[in-house]
This record gives sequence, C-alpha cells and structure tokens, in this order.
Amino acid sequence: MNSGGLPPLGTGPHLSRLGMVAVVATFGGLLFGYDTGVINGALAPMTRFFGLTPVTEGLVTSILLVGAAVGAVLGGRLSDKFGRRSNILLLAAIFFVGTLGCVFAPNLGVMVVSRFILGLAVGGASVTVPVYLAEVAPTERRGSMVTRNELMIVIGQFSAFVINAVIGNIWGEHDGVWRYMLAIAALPAVALFVGMLRMPESPRWLIQQGRDSDALAVLKQLRSPERAVAEIAEVHRLAALDTEEHSGGWRDLRTPWVRRIILIGVGLAVAQQVTGINSVMYYGTQLLTEAGFSASGALIANTANGALSLLGVILGFTLIRKFNRRTLLITGFIGTTTAHLLIGFSSMALPDGLGRAYVILALTVLFVFMTQATIAPVVWLMLAEIFPIKIRGFGLGISLFCLWIANFLIGFAFPTVVASFGISVTFFAFAILGLVSLVFVITSVPETRGRSLEEVEVQTITGSIPII
Repeated sequence: MNSGGLPPLGTGPHLSRLGMVAVVATFGGLLFGYDTGVINGALAPMTRFFGLTPVTEGLVTSILLVGAAVGAVLGGRLSDKFGRRSNILLLAAIFFVGTLGCVFAPNLGVMVVSRFILGLAVGGASVTVPVYLAEVAPTERRGSMVTRNELMIVIGQFSAFVINAVIGNIWGEHDGVWRYMLAIAALPAVALFVGMLRMPESPRWLIQQGRDSDALAVLKQLRSPERAVAEIAEVHRLAALDTEEHSGGWRDLRTPWVRRIILIGVGLAVAQQVTGINSVMYYGTQLLTEAGFSASGALIANTANGALSLLGVILGFTLIRKFNRRTLLITGFIGTTTAHLLIGFSSMALPDGLGRAYVILALTVLFVFMTQATIAPVVWLMLAEIFPIKIRGFGLGISLFCLWIANFLIGFAFPTVVASFGISVTFFAFAILGLVSLVFVITSVPETRGRSLEEVEVQTITGSIPII
C-alpha cells in the first residue's frame, strides 16, 4: 500500500538499506532501556560498596532522570541545528563516556555525575531517535519503524535484568560486581557510533537546510529511483509542517483551550509515571528481596518482570490498533490499581517466607504486564495525537519534561518510602494515585482514535468527553 499517489516502495537493495538504518538507530533505544534497567540489579552491591542510604540509593538511581529531562530539551534543539545523524553520533559518545564514568567511579560523587551524563544521552535519544526513524521511513512503514524503537527500549531493560542475573549469580561475591553489570552498556554504545557513521542523514532535515540534492541522494539509498524522485515533494511538505509545528510557544497559553489540551498532555504523562511502573523497573530486585527472596533469587525472579514487560509491549502494539485509546487507559488503570491493592494486602497479610515472596512476584509481574500492554503505549501514542500542529512541539516538550520530572521524583522517593513504611503502604499510595488518574482519564481525556485533530480540538474546547 502506498501513500498520496506515490509510486510503490517496491523491492530491492534499498529495502535492505532501510532495514539496516532501523537496526542501527534503534541501538539508541536499546541503550535507553539498558541504562535505565541495569541499576535494578547493580544497586544492591553498589549500596554495599559505597555505603548508600535509602536517600542516596534514590539519588544514584534517579539523577539519571534529571539528566534525561535536560537531555530531552537539549537533544531536540541540537538535532534541529546540526542534524539527526550527527546528534545520534554525539549521543553514542556521551553514552560511552557516561558508562565509563560509572564503571570506574571511585566514590559516590563521581557516580552521581556520571549517571547524570548518562541521563543526558537517554533524554537526547528519547527525542532524537524516533524523529530520525520517522523522517527516513517511507509513509507506509513509518509507524512500524518508530514503534520498533519502543520495543528496543523494553528489550534493553529485559537484557539488563538477564545480564544482571547471570553476572550476579556468577560473581555475586565480588565487591565490584556492579562494575561488570554497568560495563556491558559500553558495547551497544560503540555499535551505535560505528553503525551511524555509515548511516545517512534525515532527508527532511537536509531539505530544511536547503540541501535538496543531498536529500535526493539519501532517498535514492532508501527508495527505488522513481519513488525517490516522486517523494521529494512530499518531504518538502512535511518539512513545512515541521516548521509550523515549532511555531507555537508560551503566548499560546493565553488561549483557554490550548491551556486545557496542554494540561491534558501533562496529566497523561504524569499519570503514566504514578502507576509506579518505573519503580519496579529500577528497584524490582530490591522489592523482591524485601518480599522474601534471597539476593541471588531476586536477581533471577526479576527477569520475569522484564519478560512480561516485553510481552506486554508486544500485545499493546496489537491492542492499540483494535480498541479505543480511552477504553485501554480506563482498563489499564483499573487493572493496575487492583494489582497495587493486592500487592499491598498480600505484603501485609501473608507471613514471611517464600510463599509470600512468590505471591508478590506474581502480582508484580501482572502489574507490569497490564501497564505495558495498555497505559504505557497508549500514553506515548496519545501525546503524539492530541496536539494540533502549531503547538505540537511546544505541548509535547512540556509534557515530556513533566514526565521525566515525575519519573525522577518517584524514583528518588521510592527507596526511602519502602524503607520507612514498607511495601504495603507504598503500594496503597500507588493505588490512591491510580484512582486519581482513573478519574482524570474518565472526566478529561478525549478520544483520539479515528478522529481528526479538529474533532479532538472540539472535544477539548467543549469538554464533551465520550463515555467510552
């Protein structure tokens, strides 16, 4: 199926080249996932090595997210100025430097700074890689190429859990075992850098710079010759839309419906985080140890969270094509809130031992699966759908910044709250936040599936939220 009367994509070497671009660029997503997930298993031995308290555990884990918030803002600007490919090369170098800083950190201060540097790369990758994939992909493959990056993020987290379990059970007695876990991230960073040296620049960015002949040369690498020539006009049109997309700003907040739609975007971003999904992704091993597993057993059991997270994302890609966004969000928040309550009651009511540990593991895995199959993919998709063109860049930027900050606050507070109040109170708190999020979705979030931006805008202005 082609788009807009363009010649068919056809078959030939250009498809292999396009596939290679997708593989190499999504190493940025793999690094994103690995660097956010590896702390899950590395934190316990790191705590022993540095003598961390619950507060400094939270700091080491969540400082990466502060860097990510900054990196998301800077990454977009740098890629607009210097190019998507150039920015991904820079991010690969930052990933590598940040990884080495963490691996060889002699004290807590160096570790915190290095984790912040890694966060800059994570945040930059979160905005640059999807844009690069969207701009090099033909229209009929754009969705699958961009969502492949989301899949690679989850694969990166799952890989981190598995590698942590293997290294932790082989060298768990070594004081510096956490260094081995962190060092693995250097390999995909090198692969990303070397691979991107051979990848083309975004044709849309080249046209924005007035480099039409270079853009055509890139398209001829990734399309059949006749498709490449025909697509230049389409790329010009999309580049013009990009310019319009970045024309919105703070002045637009004077318009009531613009304020409302941005608040909805921020609300969706924060609601995704207050499920506590990333607390499990960052602290799952510690949570399972608290539940009753041994240190080595928790590392192995935690891989179940990664596996079900991956399966949930894969299912989510199918569900969002078949069901309304609001239906999935409402179902997701009902499911996750129920899981929170069950985890809280099980932790409080069951006697200590492996029985309690396995019940909490099963409920945690259920929670992760439910979140990744419904809330997580739907929120990312809706953030791309709800904003009109003029304020899309502005609205998405504010929403993602708030998402990273909420991620940081929850990640920073989680170990202290668990240490002070226990698992039960912690998950009861998540349940309360889940109920608030559910009410927000029911009363405020418009349906976007199968609706034009104009229809979404009317819903937003009038507050006519559909029942389902």
